[in-house]
Amino acid sequence: MELQTALHNMLILTIPWLEKVIRPIVVYLFLVVGLRLAGKRELAQLNPFDLVVLLTISNTVQNAIIGNDNSLVGGIIGATTLLCANYLMVRVVHLNKKIEGVIEGNPDILIDKGKVLTERLEREIISLNELEIAAHKQGFSSLSQVEKAFLEPDGVITFIARQPEPPEERQIELLRRLDRLEKQLGVIRSMLSHK
Repeated sequence: MELQTALHNMLILTIPWLEKVIRPIVVYLFLVVGLRLAGKRELAQLNPFDLVVLLTISNTVQNAIIGNDNSLVGGIIGATTLLCANYLMVRVVHLNKKIEGVIEGNPDILIDKGKVLTERLEREIISLNELEIAAHKQGFSSLSQVEKAFLEPDGVITFIARQPEPPEERQIELLRRLDRLEKQLGVIRSMLSHK
């Protein structure tokens, strides 16, 4: 009798299977939109507060996904629905660049031509210290070595190093400076010879 009750509780759905499919899809779409609106930092640049929010979201939406059904079959239907919804979403986004731009967003420039764009940092809620730490993790000793930095749609910060001047340009600049020094020396010599 107990085995029969256990099997019944594990295998028999207490809510309709269609509801078990619709609930995870609605929660999945809500979370995709919510995380997109929350900003890129939620995806990769987690601080302790962001981590707590993400962990509690999973507990908060659990009942919305499973409803009043705790059966094994219900859990498998819910999990399968989430996996299928994610697979379809990734495929649709991959095949349509317009949808990809809306869902994933575009990179945001944080440093341009070596200049830190503080208003962009403020908008993305990234401190200068966090930006410096991210640069250190990618091998830069300081932000002065960075030409450009992007906050990618997945929340990762990408850095592009400053390029040293090409040798020809440096040589031309050195020759110009030598010419100026020669002219200045000529002026100084003529002033000394007139004394």
